[in-house]
Amino acid sequence: MAKIRVSRVGEQIKKEIVDIVRTEIKDPRVGFVTITGVEASGDLQHATVFVSVLGNDDQRKGSLDALQKATGFIRAEVGRRIRLRRTPELHFKLDTSLDYSTRISEVLRDIKEGETTDDPGSETGV
Repeated sequence: MAKIRVSRVGEQIKKEIVDIVRTEIKDPRVGFVTITGVEASGDLQHATVFVSVLGNDDQRKGSLDALQKATGFIRAEVGRRIRLRRTPELHFKLDTSLDYSTRISEVLRDIKEGETTDDPGSETGV
């Protein structure tokens, strides 16, 4: 039963952080940031916020630095919006799963293109 509550609280934290990042944070380094997930610890003392950033490595680093600098503000806003005994400490972590899936898609596409150009029987109709 406690596991269900932790996941519900994690989803609510995610919803609130998305709103805070979208409307409250004015730092220009926070560019195209997507909050992909939140994992809360069992005692709700810590929450890891997974962030995906569209851009190159410098933009990713800058966005992550800006979010980490605003952690206190974000945590305070989450505490005001969600009624918990203790607001969890937020830890922002770069989510690389989207990059990994994009790379796999590229490799599969390259393999498929290689098969269509290497197969001589498909072009001659034999």
